[in-house]
Amino acid sequence: MPDILTISLAGFTIGLMGSMHCIGMCGPIALALPVHGGPRSTRWIRIGLYNMGRAATYAMLGLIFGFVGSQFRIWGLQQILSVGAGMLILFLLISRYSFSSRIPWLASLQKTVEGKVSRWLAAPKRTTSYFMIGIWNGLLPCGLVYVGIAAALTTSNVWHGTLLMFSFGLGTLPVMAALMIFGQFISPGVRHKLNRAVPYLIACMALILILRGLNLGIPYVSPKMDRGADQIENCHAPS
Repeated sequence: MPDILTISLAGFTIGLMGSMHCIGMCGPIALALPVHGGPRSTRWIRIGLYNMGRAATYAMLGLIFGFVGSQFRIWGLQQILSVGAGMLILFLLISRYSFSSRIPWLASLQKTVEGKVSRWLAAPKRTTSYFMIGIWNGLLPCGLVYVGIAAALTTSNVWHGTLLMFSFGLGTLPVMAALMIFGQFISPGVRHKLNRAVPYLIACMALILILRGLNLGIPYVSPKMDRGADQIENCHAPS
């Protein structure tokens, strides 16, 4: 239970602290959704479905990368994985982490996802439409999502990775819901200023991942990892 609470809190905190970035990244999509028509209860259902769609996609990504991380754990390489993930995030940050246009398959993914989202936005809206838009929105290349994925990798556990990324999605919900309701009062200049603070947050997350992998014995930041505890016991030991 403590592990579940810790992982949930970590994912929620990453999402909440970085959700200001969502105002600039996902803001145009969120503001384009017609959530204000009809009764107030319908508005909240639409907002909830859109954000749950994003959280569902993040959970799927957490499951995939949690599984990848578990393979590193089997081989006792989780420290290398943590350091490598942190260094990769720093590299992407130095490259301004809006780098999808420089990598062909990411550029192709972004184009495909944007096309899907545009079609769903243009189509007549049903209740399920908001959930589907959220699912596709969650696949857009995003620096903040990369931080969440790196954290899911280092959990070295399929279900922990899934839980962390789902909690990450829930962490972005308060700001995204507020944006969808009050977005017309947030000027582009304010969004730009909020986005400028995000690289510092991402750099801090990357440094934490690197410190965690260095096994320095610092409580909560770089705790000692007992490599032997994560290895499979030798079934051929003499009786």
